[in-house]
Amino acid sequence: MKFFRNPEIKFSLLIMVIISALLSTGAFIWYSPFGFFTMGVCALFVFIFTVITYIRYRRIFDLSAYIDRLLHEDDMEFTMDIEGFTEGELSVLQSELYKMTVRLREQQSKLKGDKAFLADSIADISHQIRTPLTSINLMVEFLGEPGLSNQRRYQLVRDLSSLLDRIDWLITALLKLSKLDADTVQLQKNSMSLQDLIARAISPLAVTADLREQKIETEADGQILCDIAWTSEAISNIVKNCIEHTPAGGTISIHGRETALYSEITISDTGNGFDKEDLPHIFERFYKGKNSSQTGFGIGLALARMIITKQNGIVKAENRTKGGAKFTIRIYKGTV
Repeated sequence: MKFFRNPEIKFSLLIMVIISALLSTGAFIWYSPFGFFTMGVCALFVFIFTVITYIRYRRIFDLSAYIDRLLHEDDMEFTMDIEGFTEGELSVLQSELYKMTVRLREQQSKLKGDKAFLADSIADISHQIRTPLTSINLMVEFLGEPGLSNQRRYQLVRDLSSLLDRIDWLITALLKLSKLDADTVQLQKNSMSLQDLIARAISPLAVTADLREQKIETEADGQILCDIAWTSEAISNIVKNCIEHTPAGGTISIHGRETALYSEITISDTGNGFDKEDLPHIFERFYKGKNSSQTGFGIGLALARMIITKQNGIVKAENRTKGGAKFTIRIYKGTV
């Protein structure tokens, strides 16, 4: 048996046999009947020790087999018998190995998910960039045509500049997302009035709203503790989405309030709202709903959600009862 090939077992049994022989010999010399009794007791003790040691090494062998399977087999669909957990050092080791196995499974599953997500993201990014690049190539070919009028050339240059701006915005947004994903951005906590934060966020969009003949109404009271620059970016992306989905002459309303638990900003518009099938996917990267504009990339809302959630906040989208979309941002003052 492999059990008796173990050098430690051999040495232990040899020591016990020698001690038993010496004790039995001494007992026989002193009193022969007591010698037989001593020999029997020693034999029983050696037997009990061998059985206990065998059981112990059997459990160690099972643990070794478990670790070997963990390291060399891909199939991890197996668990330890919880009922077999008892007190003792081996049971503690068994419990720790089981915890390590669960942790390794979770990490393996997460790595597979990250790998799939990376592949999907690269495919989405390449698709998003390829579309404007194709248009740019066509415009460059048109610009090279002989006899092109100045008006047509001006139009092509303006469209070309617009497409380049879109690509620049996409790359910038993707870089921001990657920094947030990698936790390399240190978000600062600063106090600011909600009215000033909203004004800062919508300032770059004022011209766009005017060109669309849209009105932006704001009303806010209270303070907010957040990273001013990043939170402004999130609010601006949501307002930009509302502007794109609100018809000419519409209204975008922004309200802010502070409670004992959180600071809240609601952004609503008078557009067509969300389709029921789109609502669960509004904040997914590169997702474009049925009513989305053709010029969007589907990344602004995803960036907004990540910025808010990184600051112990939540953001949700829903349809207004009177029609239109409504976004609610809450940044909590403590851990939720």
